[in-house]
Amino acid sequence: MSGFRFSTRTLTTLAMLTALEIVLSRFLSLNAWNIKIGFNFVPVVAAAILYGPIGAGLVAALGDFLGALLFPIGTYFPGFTLTAFLTGCVYGFFLYKEQNWPRIIAAVGINQLILSLFLNTLWISILYGSPYGPLLATRLVQCLILTAVQLIGIPLIAKGLSHTVRKGRTS
Repeated sequence: MSGFRFSTRTLTTLAMLTALEIVLSRFLSLNAWNIKIGFNFVPVVAAAILYGPIGAGLVAALGDFLGALLFPIGTYFPGFTLTAFLTGCVYGFFLYKEQNWPRIIAAVGINQLILSLFLNTLWISILYGSPYGPLLATRLVQCLILTAVQLIGIPLIAKGLSHTVRKGRTS
């Protein structure tokens, strides 16, 4: 099911992707208390393409957990780490081995509509005691923007990684 192997090269690559996810998420994203727009999906997608659901889930979850521990933006809430892990798994399920438009659209659609819009909005509502409906409406804009960014970015990431893999730079 997954190309995840516990080799030194794999663990080193996943660690570097996790560090990149933390930097992109914590320092190079636009953050408001209920909206976050950034490129932290890039290392997760790279892990998904290279290592499948488990590798991508680990990069996303560890990036969220370690980022919250080392560079807190707000209160740590484990629901976000769960969502991050599931997001990586969805990318890995759809993008490992093959990255075509139906798979890219499915991965982005599930992640943005179900996990980001509905599930993360639920976590924010629970964490801050905000009403779910109005919060959902404000987060819809974020999801639409990130859907467009990811639909443009993922094929570019896949193309760049195909050159890297073809040259034998990863295992």
